[in-house]
Amino acid sequence: MRWLIWLLVLLLVPLLVSTALVLSTRTQHWSLARWDSTGLAPAPAVHPAAVVQVYAARAWGWKGAVAVHCWVAFKREGAAAYERYEVVGWGVAQGAPAIRRNLRPPDGRWAGSEPELLVDLRGAAAAAVIPRLEDAIARYPYPHRYVTWPGPNSNTFVVWLAREVPELHAALPSTAIGKDFLPGGRLLAPAPSGTGFQLSLAGVLGLTLALDEGLELNLLGFVVGIAPKQLAIKLPGLGQLGWSRSGPDLAPDGLG
Repeated sequence: MRWLIWLLVLLLVPLLVSTALVLSTRTQHWSLARWDSTGLAPAPAVHPAAVVQVYAARAWGWKGAVAVHCWVAFKREGAAAYERYEVVGWGVAQGAPAIRRNLRPPDGRWAGSEPELLVDLRGAAAAAVIPRLEDAIARYPYPHRYVTWPGPNSNTFVVWLAREVPELHAALPSTAIGKDFLPGGRLLAPAPSGTGFQLSLAGVLGLTLALDEGLELNLLGFVVGIAPKQLAIKLPGLGQLGWSRSGPDLAPDGLG
């Protein structure tokens, strides 16, 4: 019984703290927030080589207390602009596609959220994966479906791309709720980073063990774990806390 109490503490206390921190920063409607470029994506005119990037930003509203929104952006060598792909929920119930293309700038803020750059491939390495990324996007199993919890959602989409294109080595934040939802009801899959394995029951209960992600225990979509490689711990809502980061990934506040 005592272990159950400690488990509830590990889940509930970080969630309460993250909720208080995130909601205390909500000062405006999402439509009034910034969506402009952050400069993380090199300008095509300055950097003609191919680029592939993966981003994460804190979700908007109540979801921002517990989760981030992820997306992918890329450009071919010599291209004048980037292509940005992500999954969003608004409009899907009315028949809109879940996958959206060029909704915002490739490195744009997400309703005021400062994005975190998770993957940054350039040159030949980026050029080699772009055709495979496009193929994986076309084959995404849920192009017209969005479920906030436990998935499929925006993070399920990016993890699908990561598994189909292992060269991305995309280890999503522990707050990327939906990343543990395995398409087709699968129970076992490679970890998103490709450095280990993941067990998952419909995204609500599971275990990830990998070099990049570390050890993650998924309980109802919320992750508790450790990341030895980064000397960090992972807590629901607060995300990863450790020596390799200046603080919890609470700063962004966007819409997802």
